[in-house]
Amino acid sequence: MRRGLNQFVRDFSVSAAVAGLIVVLVGFSSTIAIVFQAAQALNASAAELNSWVWALGVGTGSSCIVLSLIYKKPIVTAWSTPGAALIATTQGINLADATGAFLVCALLITIAGLSGAFERLMQRIPMALASAMLAGLLLRFGLGAFSALKSAPVLVGVMLTAHLLGRRYWARYSVLGVLIAGVIFAYFDGSLAAQMLSQPKVLQGATIWAQPIWITPTFTMTTIISLALPLFVVTMTSQNAPGVAAIRSAGFDTPESPAPISPVIASTGILTLMLAPFGAFALNLSAITAAIAMSPEAHTDPKRRYIAGVSAGFFYLLTGIFGGAIGALFAAFPAALIAALAGLALLGTIGHNLSVAVGDEASREPALIAFLITASGLTLHGIGSAFWGLIGGVVAMWVLRR
Repeated sequence: MRRGLNQFVRDFSVSAAVAGLIVVLVGFSSTIAIVFQAAQALNASAAELNSWVWALGVGTGSSCIVLSLIYKKPIVTAWSTPGAALIATTQGINLADATGAFLVCALLITIAGLSGAFERLMQRIPMALASAMLAGLLLRFGLGAFSALKSAPVLVGVMLTAHLLGRRYWARYSVLGVLIAGVIFAYFDGSLAAQMLSQPKVLQGATIWAQPIWITPTFTMTTIISLALPLFVVTMTSQNAPGVAAIRSAGFDTPESPAPISPVIASTGILTLMLAPFGAFALNLSAITAAIAMSPEAHTDPKRRYIAGVSAGFFYLLTGIFGGAIGALFAAFPAALIAALAGLALLGTIGHNLSVAVGDEASREPALIAFLITASGLTLHGIGSAFWGLIGGVVAMWVLRR
């Protein structure tokens, strides 16, 4: 125990801790509204809605901390954003039936992890296609950083300047500099205070302390077919598959040090099984925010980036424990500040994945097809563009190499 604590202290760095904070800031603020809409679609009360926040925060936080410490890799988990969007569109399903569907979905995720089937499938995906898919997912965040110039040109301009100067003179802490510059400017120009005075309606029912509330699940074949199976499919294809791609692209899955894909997938499934009656509809690997924790900006030494995963877990735990208070705090940041912060933090990862995707001339065109389909945001039959981009790239590679 003491030895592990000493190593953690030696490996700790401010840049990795800040990367973890940004992971949660971007992940929570950009998806919490969808989670609230999903709960409201099932007619959840304010207390039950708070329980969802508690379950998702505690589940995500504990998995980030434990898995990152065990495997000494920046393992970042999240809740299924496309899953929340799917739940938000459901009609005629009550909360008890939906909870039963969450448990069925969790069981399927656990089986996919324990059997190793999902990992074997992902190992057959060429690195060029996986990198292209991830670059396509991250592209909208990079574009968002600069499109935010239209709504808040001075704020984003200050953050961009801080990024460039940080990369030039203070590379390890450039993201921290961007965050500080953005918050200070937003405070003095009044946009931070204005945002705090107009909190989103989705947060109005939240209290400071979130408390878990047990929902007794019921199981119906209709709900299993209409909600559990689609929730499993979108979570695996739109969240876990890009999450594995992020791990591989960042160099954390090598023959010398393989990534624990199957144990991590199984862990998220088991945690969802435990917390689904309290509102955790689906926990999974993160892709977009994980890229922040896995980037060189977190730490130049990849072996010390696991601190970013632990840091993200700590802040996610806070979101679960303090519920609405943390949600209101994150909602206080102007949208342009969040967009610029996310895009600038991901610039290096986008560039790296694009270089890997087009580096091999033989697979360049299939990789570009995968990248463009994913970046297009195409959604068919409720399944997101990451899956279709991967399918398009695989088909193109098969045809061209035949």
